[in-house]
Amino acid sequence: MKTFYNSHKHWMKPLLFALIGAFGGLAYYFLIGCSSGACVITASPITSALYGAMIGFLLSGAACPCCGGGSCDINQGK
Repeated sequence: MKTFYNSHKHWMKPLLFALIGAFGGLAYYFLIGCSSGACVITASPITSALYGAMIGFLLSGAACPCCGGGSCDINQGK
């Protein structure tokens, strides 16, 4: 298990944030929701969870290579 964690450590934070975001999206659907069904995000629990997971993933910093301690040098590969 330790080897699996060490080899996939860079994906644990985004996965955790996405799961928390998905549960947040579901909570938003059930607690606030949209009674008319016209709201795109809150019309279905699946879309609420997917939007929440996407927001959680983006907040984790995985989409930004500079945020996770990576290099921000745009000329690095040249």
